[in-house]
Amino acid sequence: MLKDLFRKKSLEHILNDVKSGFTDAEHSGNHLTKALRVKDLTLMGIAAVVGAGIFSTIGEASFNGGPGVTILFILTAITCGFSALCYAEFASRIPVAGSAYTYAYATFGELIAWIIGWDLLMEYAIGNIAVAISWSTYFVNFLEGFGLHMPEYLTLDYFTAFRAHEQVQELTASGKLTEITDSLKSAALAWNTAPGIGGLKLIANIPALAIVVAITWLVYVGIRETKKATNAMVFLKIAIVIAVIIIGFFYVTPANWHPFLPNGFRGVMKGVSGVFFAYIGFDAISTTAEECENPQKDLPKGMIYSLVICTVLYILIALVLTGMVSYKELQVGDPLAFVFVKVGLKKISYVISISAVVATASVLLIFQLGQPRIWMSMSRDGLLPKAFSRIHPKYHTPSFATIVTGFVVAIPALFMNLTEVTDLTSIGTLFAFVLVCGGVLLLPKDEAKQGRFRMPYINSQFIAPVLFIIGLIVFWKPFLSLFEGADVHERFPFFLFVILSAGLTVAAVIKKLSLIPVLGLLSCFYLMTELTYQSWIRFLVWLIIGLVLYFTYGYKYSVIGREVKRD
Repeated sequence: MLKDLFRKKSLEHILNDVKSGFTDAEHSGNHLTKALRVKDLTLMGIAAVVGAGIFSTIGEASFNGGPGVTILFILTAITCGFSALCYAEFASRIPVAGSAYTYAYATFGELIAWIIGWDLLMEYAIGNIAVAISWSTYFVNFLEGFGLHMPEYLTLDYFTAFRAHEQVQELTASGKLTEITDSLKSAALAWNTAPGIGGLKLIANIPALAIVVAITWLVYVGIRETKKATNAMVFLKIAIVIAVIIIGFFYVTPANWHPFLPNGFRGVMKGVSGVFFAYIGFDAISTTAEECENPQKDLPKGMIYSLVICTVLYILIALVLTGMVSYKELQVGDPLAFVFVKVGLKKISYVISISAVVATASVLLIFQLGQPRIWMSMSRDGLLPKAFSRIHPKYHTPSFATIVTGFVVAIPALFMNLTEVTDLTSIGTLFAFVLVCGGVLLLPKDEAKQGRFRMPYINSQFIAPVLFIIGLIVFWKPFLSLFEGADVHERFPFFLFVILSAGLTVAAVIKKLSLIPVLGLLSCFYLMTELTYQSWIRFLVWLIIGLVLYFTYGYKYSVIGREVKRD
């Protein structure tokens, strides 16, 4: 049985499936439409990356790291760059919609492929729920700017309103009225003014539901329609972001950039989760491989171009933010709008609110596009029911998987607030990056072919040991304190990182591994160690749930498994 768990789907098998054309049981001969080129893929990458992060999480990261947060954006971009090159290598060899799931199937085997597929479903679902809720907030604020008001009970989730109501009652009873914030009052008002049926309050986030339904419909009706909508939204938000950068530089006070690292490098690294969340998305375009005209050439270019463009924009935005006001004032939910109000340009904040609405909608669009294609790939391999790989005869999209994705995102966004588990999106993405980088190390050597991307090979035999020694010197104190104190469990991920680094260094010396995937794997795993242990626990619980589903369904109906039994 252990051997069966790691049965692999060979590159030849995958490529033969692509050549012969995937078919589903009910609609044989229906295929995805090939309509994407480099420009479209680049814009899709920008659409996925430049979203809520640039309008919200950048504020908290700047507060912790000061102007030095630009270093974190560069380091994170380099980390993502290593991963992007590994994704590009896979995309050029395996032009299939499954992204990291399919890559893992070819290199690690079925069990790891299931784990990464299940991980990606969590990443996209939770990320989209969080983005839908953020879009609702930006949209409501946008309406408020024009004097249009929606009742609070139609713009908030049930549980947030209930908790706010309870909290206000407790603070009022204890005489702590000064601790009741405006946001708390607004949430409590939703509870107090909401109509009800019996004892049940009718409270729901209607804007979040509306945007999910609209985006799901757009993704359902075709890749060409999705492409046009994405391109339009990206051009609009990039124009606004560039305008904000140019205007903001006229109000920069260079003195605000000193000290550059007010809280040291550790302060900079506190923002790693938020900054990495701002980069999530460039990998999502790899799920569109079967809808690219030339995936082996265009997908790598699209991922790398979008990452470079987004990095430049992020660094410029961070410099503008920390230059316009002191970093100490940036611990706010809407830092871009805040700094322009602070310097007396309130009208610019309205323009920013428009861009925020468009930006978050485009992120939602790309993730809603990606998730059904993961379901579809897993279904083709028998790990999910056949309905998930059904292709619509008219629209040529994974119809059933798209509808299910809509429900999976819309229902929680309507009634719940998942802010406490959004770190799962970061840890899930990093885990996918780790496996993709590791998978490249396991790929068989391949001859370079004209018109196809190939990752540069740099021998790590001598470089890896030097970097390991430098790492030990830099992290010597954290390493010595690994098992001291009561919070050993919080440092356990770092212990795993040290073990992995040592093992990979030895492997690099013996097998002359390529440096880029080695650095990508280690840098992504290090970023995982910077996340809280609660995120690790939640992540492990999610994976355990996935393993239960695999052994009760996927293992039994695996296409590869049934082929092995027939042979």
